[in-house]
Amino acid sequence: MRFNIRGENLQVTEALREYIMKKVDKLEKYFDEPISAEVQVRLKVYEKSTKVEITIPIRTLLLRAEEQHDNMYAAIDLIVDKLERQVRKYKTKMNRKPRQEKAQNKTSTHSVLLLEPEIDTEIEEEYNHIVRTKRFNLKPMDVEEAILQMNLLGHEFFVFTDAETEETNIVYQRNDGKYGVIETA
Repeated sequence: MRFNIRGENLQVTEALREYIMKKVDKLEKYFDEPISAEVQVRLKVYEKSTKVEITIPIRTLLLRAEEQHDNMYAAIDLIVDKLERQVRKYKTKMNRKPRQEKAQNKTSTHSVLLLEPEIDTEIEEEYNHIVRTKRFNLKPMDVEEAILQMNLLGHEFFVFTDAETEETNIVYQRNDGKYGVIETA
């Protein structure tokens, strides 16, 4: 793993850098081959607390967590625990998937389609309130894996490329707790 460790309102010391690297390197035990991703670590210091954000883009998974604590080292420990739980949850789900597919009929689908009509409304909005733009590569996956990724990240929606159709789709969580898929044409 390569590390990109940045501090805001904080000078990143060598001891802090080594501590982060030692803790995050423990995640490699969950994977068959070494992780070749660049680990993004952001450390922030506020008046009475610190915040740590870690993002690890792995080939089939995007690990991301953040933690706020009054002690930087405690925040690092907590965030690594969070990342470990995410990896274990992902591995469990992926290991369970082939067994479930064997048990189900091959003709059934795993996707949930959004079948609500679109309503055309004209609403004037100002678009100067955009404060951040993100770019990311869409990785081919099925709907269940996209839902898992969305839940791991703690987001309300997730954009992905469907592995079968190679179309860009969006999965989201509905107000009733179920999931919907928006398919692009």
